Amino acid sequence: MPTPIEFRAIQDYYADDFAWCFGCGRLNDHGHHFRTRWDGDETLTEFQPEPDHIAIPGYVYGGLLASLIDCHSTGSAALALYRRDGHEPGDDAPVPRCVTASLKVEFLKPTPLGAPLAVRGRILEMGTRKVRVESDVWVNGDIVVRGEVVAVLAPDSMKPRPSTS
Repeated sequence: MPTPIEFRAIQDYYADDFAWCFGCGRLNDHGHHFRTRWDGDETLTEFQPEPDHIAIPGYVYGGLLASLIDCHSTGSAALALYRRDGHEPGDDAPVPRCVTASLKVEFLKPTPLGAPLAVRGRILEMGTRKVRVESDVWVNGDIVVRGEVVAVLAPDSMKPRPSTS
């Protein structure tokens, strides 16, 4: 179950049909529940890896770190597009849902298991439907992973179709 809401994360406002992602979906009982918010001009996701997020003893599995970069960056893109349109999480306007068009991940240092992770993102470029985001994973004061994501608004083909029954 997700932790109590202490801040307004963009994922808390995704439409139900777009809230099932294993990384950031609030409706996925088995997911990680990554939550992304503004922190000044940057975006922030904080996450505590569990003992089973292991690669080798003492270190976090790289796939989890790539997932964290991915979901943090698409959440950052949604925040940026929402703010550009004059909204903040909690407004009544529908929240944009972005998906990943491109994901690049660089593992700079081994990531120790047991310490909390903080992902900080910056918007590098924003178009009408596309946002380029750079995100760094920090642990114990060090950047351990850097990623760049091109996120795009979810295409119409991914949107739910009305029932015809």
